[in-house]
Amino acid sequence: MKSTRTRVLVAVVLLAAATVLVVAGAGLFGPISDGSSPPGTDGTDDRTDEPSTTDTVGYVEGYWHDDELPVDDRDDAALSEDELEAVVYRSMARVEEIRGLTFEEDVDVEVVSREEYRAESDDLFVDVTDDERLQQNVNYEALFVVDRATDAEDEFESLYGGAVDGYYDPGEEEVVLVSDSPDAPETDEIVLGHELLHALQDQQFDLSQYDRETIDQSAAKNGLIEGDAVWVETEYERLCRAEWSCVRSERSAAGSSDLNWGLYLIVYQPYADGPDYVEYLREQDDGWDAVNAAYDDPPASSADVIRPSEDREPVDVDVPDRSSDDWEQLEVDGETATETVGEVGMVAMFAADAFDSDRSAVIEREAFVTDGVGYEYDQPQTDGWAGDRLVTYVSADVDPTNESAGAIDRTGYVWHSEWETDEDAATFRDAYLELLAAHDAEAVDDRPNAFEIDDGYPGAYYVDRDDRSVTIVRAPSVDDLEGVDAVAASDEHASVGLESDDGTGGVEGGSTSEASAADAIGGGGSSADSVVVAGAVVAGTGVAIVVRRRAVSDVDSNRKTVDDATRER
Repeated sequence: MKSTRTRVLVAVVLLAAATVLVVAGAGLFGPISDGSSPPGTDGTDDRTDEPSTTDTVGYVEGYWHDDELPVDDRDDAALSEDELEAVVYRSMARVEEIRGLTFEEDVDVEVVSREEYRAESDDLFVDVTDDERLQQNVNYEALFVVDRATDAEDEFESLYGGAVDGYYDPGEEEVVLVSDSPDAPETDEIVLGHELLHALQDQQFDLSQYDRETIDQSAAKNGLIEGDAVWVETEYERLCRAEWSCVRSERSAAGSSDLNWGLYLIVYQPYADGPDYVEYLREQDDGWDAVNAAYDDPPASSADVIRPSEDREPVDVDVPDRSSDDWEQLEVDGETATETVGEVGMVAMFAADAFDSDRSAVIEREAFVTDGVGYEYDQPQTDGWAGDRLVTYVSADVDPTNESAGAIDRTGYVWHSEWETDEDAATFRDAYLELLAAHDAEAVDDRPNAFEIDDGYPGAYYVDRDDRSVTIVRAPSVDDLEGVDAVAASDEHASVGLESDDGTGGVEGGSTSEASAADAIGGGGSSADSVVVAGAVVAGTGVAIVVRRRAVSDVDSNRKTVDDATRER
């Protein structure tokens, strides 16, 4: 079966409350050294007499991790080529000192202008095929994060297409800084250190080895990779405050209110939970050795990163094809188009509306935003996740390679999920019914478990629970439901409803415990504050791994501001 393919790009992003910003510049700075002691170093008595760049932790090309440089005392962070070279080497040494590993070779640092970066980033979003685009749109519409009138590709490009401060490119094995002043780029040493950590990971563990074919796989692998990087970055920043002299840039970003919160919450999760996942590994008596070993046995799902102490192996979910001759499974590159959204996708689906003042949320803001500065992805509506698979269907008379602009209106999907217990399945089912109600769904008369939505996410929906399994079928119309999946014609299970007679919500034909999860849609929505208050800045430089799913990149940011407070790990 076919899931959209990926390409890895590790990037640094500066996030505003709803818009991602860019900095730019040009020139190639390959580290060069004649082996002599660099100017401005302070020297210490306890250093190795004959240090080696490849063998001595905390020493790179004549620079020690605790050396001081003339640029440390400057008021600005605009560095010349020679100054940048020194900062790069010292930063490499500092990353080694924290991480306990050595670089195997130099890391080139290239600086490109804003215009050059934009031209290159535009290329990242033009190679998606029509059938891949169709699958993406169905996947994210199924999560209620990209509506029918919006293209998922465009939403991702808007999210971070102009947001990059720098990135590590495993293919080229280089760090690229994007700057507004190419001749003397503004450099933030902590951001540089984060990207150099990705270069170190690549040299030691080969970042290209990991499958990222699904939303869940991407979040799982990024939980380790970015969790490691954010942990190191946090310690780097602490040492800059307590012991080291560091080069820092002073910048701020303008706020906006345009952020696609559903997509953002998906790509942010590894940065929220990854550092705790890494810390959990470190506490298992092996320290960094346990983290290093995890690169040979990375997390299997986003659930592993959300709750690292629980050892759950995702189940292999089978979605049998029960469609009629009028419908067929979409194929991408000759294989069935499938997706696993994982717990991360489901949490984003239920929590995104918490940042929309015009809509009620299944997971309310108070339950999701923790202490005003973070997000809680461990939620009762999804914590029993055991596995899921979503299969895209198209009408047999649709050619997605020629009619992609209109093909979305003749698509459907079957989304099957498995849960740890019957109660977990019922809780998810009831939460999903809340979501449908929040989007003005109405029950279909004389059609058990069927609902219709007219606007935004139009179509007919069939929702059914069978013990630990939940099946959701969506089709263009009620009449098409059983054509997409014959199970939608079945009425053997108890029917469920969106609201009880008094309008407070409830589950018809279900048990009292099941009904309790489908009470009135809670809360009056959330303020339109982005992650902070409206117009405020998502402060701090976010560091992200951009996981391109062929043409769509999943960008994660490592720090952001919530309720006027900057999240510092």
